[in-house]
Order: sequence, then C-alpha cells, then structure tokens
Amino acid sequence: MSTDTHNPFAHSPMAQFEIQRYIPMEAGGIDVSFTNSSLFMVIALTAITLFLSLSMRRGALVPSRWQSMAELSYEFVANMMRDTVGVSGQKFFPFVFTLFMFVLFTNMLGMVPYAFTVTSHIIVTFALACVVFIGVTVLGFIKHGVGYLNLFVPHGVPKVLLPLIVVIEVISYLSRPISLSVRLFANMMAGHTMLKVFGGFIVMLGFLGGWLPLAFSVAFIGLEILVAFLQAYVFAVLTCIYLNDALHLH
Repeated sequence: MSTDTHNPFAHSPMAQFEIQRYIPMEAGGIDVSFTNSSLFMVIALTAITLFLSLSMRRGALVPSRWQSMAELSYEFVANMMRDTVGVSGQKFFPFVFTLFMFVLFTNMLGMVPYAFTVTSHIIVTFALACVVFIGVTVLGFIKHGVGYLNLFVPHGVPKVLLPLIVVIEVISYLSRPISLSVRLFANMMAGHTMLKVFGGFIVMLGFLGGWLPLAFSVAFIGLEILVAFLQAYVFAVLTCIYLNDALHLH
C-alpha cells in the first residue's frame, strides 16, 4: 500500500496493488528489481517450508494439530489427483501439491493487514498458468506423439461439423492459460478492492454510522478467506484435469 500522503491516489482502493521496488536491479536492460511482490513470494515459500518441515518433524503415530493439518493437506491433494487423473498421474503429485500450497499461502498471506496479495497481479497468475499449460502440452506430445492432436477431434462428431469443432477445440485449448490466470487474478483483486472500499466507508461514517459497513466487512473477510482457499483448489483441480487430458486424451 502506498505511503505517499501527497499522492491523491494514495488512499485509492487500487493503491494496495502498487508494485514497490525495494532493491532496484537491472539485467540486460530488463528490470529485475526485488519488489514487495518478490518479498511476499519469498515469505510464502518460507512459510510453506517451515509449516511442512516442522509439522512433520516428529512424525508421531498420534499426530499433533500441526501434523494433522500437514497430513490433511497432503491427503486432500492426493485424493483430488486420484479422482481426476488416476493412479498414473500420481508421479505428478509433487508438482500439483507445490502449486496448490503456493497459491493457497499467497492468497492467505494477502488477507493479513498491510500484506501484499501476490495473486492479485495477472503477471504472476499468468506465469503460473503458462508453466502448467506448457508442461501439460509437452507431456502430451511426449506420451502420444502426433496422436496428441486427436484431443481436438472429439469422438462421434459428424464429418460435416468436424472443421468447425476442431477450430473451437483449438481455441478452447489455447485459451486455457488465459482463463486459468484471469479467474484467480480477478477473484483476488475484486475481493481485496471491495474490502478496501468498505473499509473506507467505515472511516467516513465514523463511530456511530460505521457499524453496518464494519459488520459487512467482517462477513466479507470470512467470505474472502473461503474464496482464497477455493481459488487455490480450482487452480489445482484444473491443472489435474489438464494433466488427465495429456495422459489419457479425454
């Protein structure tokens, strides 16, 4: 969030998404500065590592609360992959689990006051979506060769409609990284913008008139926490569906 009090946009609901350079750097004419977005990615990765390492350090037969949470996270993603990809897709579990935990932790960190929401930027979500899209496409061609193109030819389609259906399927396939990234980015950005707007109403209306927007804000925070989890789940489950297509041509 911007701290420039002379900036007329400093208290705008969109100011919380401003990228701030902490360590300016440049490589080959490209800005590679360490920013607030970079910082919260590092914090998220550190938090995930500490959470999984410390909670599973003892590996007790009767798990503690932290160990239970780690095991539930593991089982949640494992069951999701079993249901969508099948047994053959279990070797990709580390990738999907890492993706799920990263999106979940960055979403949840964004709910902390004065924190930065990494997934509210389309460049971050699009980069994640491109990794999934390119990886799945390469996997499909490695496993099936040119036969992977059969994915664009659904079974039972009349020959007369085949050219139209193939074009639609190709466009749908190429739009996967866009839909995957925009869904996450738009939900996180819209939710945090609404929280900021209602927070402004509380300040404007003061102690007596601010109770209604305050109550709404508290309820909306609960909804945003749910959305943060759901968006991580949706991102992971769509990744599993794309993996299933690459492996089984469904």
